[in-house]
Amino acid sequence: MALTLSELARLVDGDIVRGELDFLVEGIAALDEAGSAELSFLGNEKYRSQFLTTRAGAVIVPRGVAEGPEGVALIAADNPSFAFGLAVKLFVAATARTFQPGIHPRAIVDEAASLDATKVRIHAGAVIMAGAVIGEGSEVGPNSVVGEDVAVGKDCLLHANVTVRERCILGDRVIIQPGAVIGSDGYGYEVVEGRHVKVDQVGIVEIQDDVEIGANTTIDRARFGRTVIGEGTKIDNLVQVAHNVQLGKHCLLVSQSGLAGSSRTGSYVVVAAQAGIGGHVKIGDKAVLAGRAGATTDLEGGQTYGGFPARPFMEEQRSRALIRQLPKLVERVKSLEKQTGK
Repeated sequence: MALTLSELARLVDGDIVRGELDFLVEGIAALDEAGSAELSFLGNEKYRSQFLTTRAGAVIVPRGVAEGPEGVALIAADNPSFAFGLAVKLFVAATARTFQPGIHPRAIVDEAASLDATKVRIHAGAVIMAGAVIGEGSEVGPNSVVGEDVAVGKDCLLHANVTVRERCILGDRVIIQPGAVIGSDGYGYEVVEGRHVKVDQVGIVEIQDDVEIGANTTIDRARFGRTVIGEGTKIDNLVQVAHNVQLGKHCLLVSQSGLAGSSRTGSYVVVAAQAGIGGHVKIGDKAVLAGRAGATTDLEGGQTYGGFPARPFMEEQRSRALIRQLPKLVERVKSLEKQTGK
């Protein structure tokens, strides 16, 4: 397919800064790979050098950018990355996943499961156990397991090798990437007479609408009650969410982060890569934990935190700067000691 520059500008709610209105764009690509008939975008100043040398036919740029490589058309938008995403959806529509309802003959669907074979898709090797409910428009990928009495909402997508254990609840439009496990046992033991005795984990996991769970992420069932993943939250690959965690709405959890048991966050919280939240710790709305930060006490919302234990980011940066000066300070002390004879 192809769109004119003016059609693209309308699509992304942008303004043409430079270029012919009828210039045809036939595809999308990165700045360093795009050709003369393809669209790209500048969403981060780190890529300005690629922007200045790109061979793209058109580039979506932040508002205020009026100059660019010779012969490259420019469309200004408030959020170039989001605007480019709108274009991507249009150009890849022809190759996007199509929903074809039906149950593969090599799938195993218990007679006591509730689903409409004309309105769901169950792939080969998938297992749907007794009492499970699969909502209309939902798809269960190859070798995935939907456990007993699980409720899967409408228009959900469970990719290959996903496990959703007994009684867990998925809202509508939930996406779970390959290998994720929802509702595994929480990590709970008591020491009795010198032995680690398992504590029964009898709760569930509730995943609310429009949540996405990354590949090989694990979300543990509650010891009792519910582990809750709030509406619109997006969880990256290789994330651990422990028992009885309560995640607010529209949070972002980045790869290799971890939340210990009974921790809680408000809404719009960001937990960056390899950051962690300790057990029973509460994080306020719109707080950001920078990479490798460790929250060991409750943190107020609306701030960025870093380090271990986590503290306000600028405070942490000042401490790091002082630590880097320690070798020079030690040398100065040694020099003064020599001068004074001590």
